[in-house]
Amino acid sequence: MRELILGGARSGKSRLAEKLAADSGLAVSYIATSQALDGEMSSRIRQHRERRPTAWALIEEPIALAQVLQQKASVERCLLVDCLTLWLTNLLMLEDQARLIAEREALLDCLGELPGRIILVSNETGLGVVPMGELTRRYVDEAGWLHQAIAERCQRVIFTVAGLPMLLKGEPL
Repeated sequence: MRELILGGARSGKSRLAEKLAADSGLAVSYIATSQALDGEMSSRIRQHRERRPTAWALIEEPIALAQVLQQKASVERCLLVDCLTLWLTNLLMLEDQARLIAEREALLDCLGELPGRIILVSNETGLGVVPMGELTRRYVDEAGWLHQAIAERCQRVIFTVAGLPMLLKGEPL
């Protein structure tokens, strides 16, 4: 089962993903894509760590997401990826278009082949005004295209608003 959980900042998407992972009855590996580049992000990472069960495995991977998914996926395991837009940001900051394309395609190619349960969390950024800067417009475009491609490959897609899940595709919660 592949699931995509989208939502804005502080929408409850990570909390929902963590609940689904905990309720799965499977061993859980949390794949964190963020990097502690400043104090504020370090604080966010610490809050996420404190909220998660200590029994969950933690894998920190900012770039090679498909490789980690292929290595860690199994029928007895739930992989929770938080989050795709931070992963995308990491790739955009490399300023290497070929690497971005290769990593994106590797992720899309492997999703259908992975055993076990995969929960992907991502920020929906395309609901506001068009950003003024070139990089931020590119980020919104790339995130939108990534979300469409991931949603196509997932059995369930959920959009969270104010902590409430709205089913977009698949079986109800």
